[in-house]
Amino acid sequence: MSPRRRETKPLKRTVARRPELRTVVVFCEGRNSEPDYINGLKKLPEIADNTALNLEIHPDQGVPLTLVRMAADRLADPEVDECWCIFDVEWPKNHPNLHRAKQLAQAKGVGLVISNPCFELWLILHHSVHTKFVDTAEAEKMSRKLDGRTGKSIDSSIYMPLRKRPPAGPSNSKSVTTTTAPRFPTTTRPPACITCYGHSARSRRRPAGRGRQRRCLSRRR
Repeated sequence: MSPRRRETKPLKRTVARRPELRTVVVFCEGRNSEPDYINGLKKLPEIADNTALNLEIHPDQGVPLTLVRMAADRLADPEVDECWCIFDVEWPKNHPNLHRAKQLAQAKGVGLVISNPCFELWLILHHSVHTKFVDTAEAEKMSRKLDGRTGKSIDSSIYMPLRKRPPAGPSNSKSVTTTTAPRFPTTTRPPACITCYGHSARSRRRPAGRGRQRRCLSRRR
């Protein structure tokens, strides 16, 4: 009886493929608190595993309408799936052209996250529910008192664990709304709020072999 031949495994190496990441570009006007917070989000596993979150900071050109125009131009890139703009209403002196910025974003498919009066309200909501009107200076003062910082930069490691903690977490607060209707100030002072304007879903097919690589995910400035 001839000896049984042992089956051999093919020598061809199997190439593992990483899942393609969704590219989201965020435009903001602030140099400190907003970028610090977004960079904290980028490190969360539930975001880092499936999303390429790129941040662009434009403090010198950061009026809302300019940010939205930049985001609309960036959406022409077939490698970009979503663009969002983060900006403030500001009180007592409002940013110019808020209505035009919202209308252009809606027409071009750009998402908006608008803080009234400022981004510090979003930070306050991580610690406590807040709907009473405050102006920009008061919101900044309250925010610093809550987290103990002395400057404008924040420690994102403080805020990431608080994102979904009830009852004060921002996801549980009535101060956060998702809408398609304008909520910009007119002649009266509105309650403090964070408003998210979603955009139409974008579906893009990329040629095979052109998946984005993790090394290209982040552009720091």
